[in-house]
Amino acid sequence: MKTYRVGIVGLGRMGSTIDDEGHATKPYAIAACCEAMDQLELVAGADLQADKREAFQKRWGVEALYEDYLEMVEEESLDLVAICTTASGLFKPANEAPDANFRGDSHADLTVGLAHAGVPMLYVEKAMASSMVRADEILEAVKANGTVFNTGVLRRFNTNYHAVREVIDAEEIGEPRAVVHYAASSLMHGHIHSIDTISFLVGDPKIEAVRGELLPREMRIENNHIGSDPRATYQLRFENGIEAWSVPAAGWEFEVLGTEGCVRSINNGEGIQLRKAGAMVGKRQGWDDAPVPSVEEESHVVSCLKDLVDAYETGRQTLGHVEVAHHVTEACFAVAESHRQGGLWVELPLKERDLYIFHV
Repeated sequence: MKTYRVGIVGLGRMGSTIDDEGHATKPYAIAACCEAMDQLELVAGADLQADKREAFQKRWGVEALYEDYLEMVEEESLDLVAICTTASGLFKPANEAPDANFRGDSHADLTVGLAHAGVPMLYVEKAMASSMVRADEILEAVKANGTVFNTGVLRRFNTNYHAVREVIDAEEIGEPRAVVHYAASSLMHGHIHSIDTISFLVGDPKIEAVRGELLPREMRIENNHIGSDPRATYQLRFENGIEAWSVPAAGWEFEVLGTEGCVRSINNGEGIQLRKAGAMVGKRQGWDDAPVPSVEEESHVVSCLKDLVDAYETGRQTLGHVEVAHHVTEACFAVAESHRQGGLWVELPLKERDLYIFHV
């Protein structure tokens, strides 16, 4: 088995410490996942903050630490780099743009730089970019360099959501017609997950059009700039006729409704409910509870990194390849564009590429 050399850019929460928060029972931080995987060897890290570099060294025993990420790449012959910085490049706890001219986009800067530097595999925290102009640059750079690419939309790599998709693919609910996501959420930090998960569950068909609104509803977009990540709701229309809605209530659940039943991911992906066509209730056919497949759980991040390595070794596309990540990112920007147009349907691809949305 070949071992791949890994470096991390951004030695804070996702790179190193998120497991301390108790959100998951399996390894979640990139460093912890590297320790759990025989295929990956964590050899280097980069961060602009000296205290983060020092803490990372003490925690993980990594000696090769850098302030300049390109110097790290040049010196360490890395096979995989994980980009775990904030999206804006500002240090936490910054959660809004310092002024209306700010357009910091660390994920885009780093992804383009690392792709052109020849790093074979990239893990990029979500969202991949803070404007479609920069997302377009990522798409071009990744494709031009043959970079193997996944982003941190990790429900796509959750075995419970894979089980839901298997139910749908097996036509247990007939032909999918509609999807509902339940949870109030911000646009770029949250709904990048919800739109990506909806897309994954129904097989990643092309999103044809989007409409939505930002909250508060009176929010105005000025100078193509949104200085903090807004709450949002949306509706999606896929090219195959499936439609999807977000409902700003309850807690991160997804329901896919078909012609012969429905399947629901419950409790933030921890369980599955399946209902299938059953006995007639009056003049209408009822739906009865049905058994669901058992699921062997694995760290979502480990699954994501395994997918990267396997795609690199076999030459196939990753599960979250750059084209699908770019498309889902564009759908998020289309929600904001629809709000600007008073809630009208906005067709993809977007004509307006320069809208900037600050997010953490």
